[in-house]
Amino acid sequence: MRALQITELTGPRTALALADVPEPEASHMLTPGRGVLVDVHAAGVSFPEVLQTRGEYQMKPPLPFVPGSEVGGVVRSAPEGSGFAAGDRVAAFCMLGGFAETAVAPEFMVARLPQELDFAQGAGLILNYHTAWFALVIRGRLQEGETVLVHGAAGGVGTACLQVAKGLGCRTIGVVSTDEKERVAREAGADDVVRSDGPWKDQAKELSGGGVDLVLDPVGGDRFTDSLRSLAEGGRVVVVGFTGGSIPEVKVNRLLLNNTEVIGAGWGAYVMSKADTSREITAELDRLIASGAVRPVVGARFPLERAADALELIDGRGALGKVVLDVRGA
Repeated sequence: MRALQITELTGPRTALALADVPEPEASHMLTPGRGVLVDVHAAGVSFPEVLQTRGEYQMKPPLPFVPGSEVGGVVRSAPEGSGFAAGDRVAAFCMLGGFAETAVAPEFMVARLPQELDFAQGAGLILNYHTAWFALVIRGRLQEGETVLVHGAAGGVGTACLQVAKGLGCRTIGVVSTDEKERVAREAGADDVVRSDGPWKDQAKELSGGGVDLVLDPVGGDRFTDSLRSLAEGGRVVVVGFTGGSIPEVKVNRLLLNNTEVIGAGWGAYVMSKADTSREITAELDRLIASGAVRPVVGARFPLERAADALELIDGRGALGKVVLDVRGA
């Protein structure tokens, strides 16, 4: 089958090579002997793949390897009792191997793709939206009526968090850097939008009547201290990543001043050993999809052989919504 491999750790432009590789077996490292084989129509592209091209991600498979953690496609085969059968339209999280014509995923990381969503949206469903639910609800303890501020609000994780928060009855404020990103954030459900290069902290406090209840931060960097300052009493900053490149530090005395919290939300590390949690999140998201609240925002789309362009778009902070590879054509 056709697949893209990372053959050297030289960055997004030069690390990838198109290759003819054997198809995967119907077994996954998380569920040995019980993998779901998926014929891939679309593969999601995310920041971890950018890091993998430099050898900077925590998971470091031996070279060469096929990157790509999530796909939308059609089941070729599934284990007995999994609830899936050949021909089912699915979204799947495979961890690795997604940048290929066929991928294998553990059965608890496969979700039936609702008719409302196409394959490209399926390729942006599990990683971003499971992360959003995990960060907002399980870790962030979000309650209906609270106000949520989302950094990177036009990206894949950001748009997912806006939609999930709105679907749960919360007020949302998006932080973006351009007019185009503001448009995307508003379409994803931001009630208000503030600019990252302006006095966003003060604006967020004014808009929320004194401080926001929860900040969702996939960016990190030098805005982190102002995220803490933007909180209401009892507010929480939930950390989900560092696409801004630098990892901030917390002066813990700031947490005492207003009884605030910083919470880590490492979705992958948490759910890989908790199959029931993944199934519960899938069921909750199905409810939000059925209500119309969740519709993955697909941005740029590239053919498989142009994956380097997709990775560079993400690396340069230019992505709007989910970046997708069309593996079997759009």
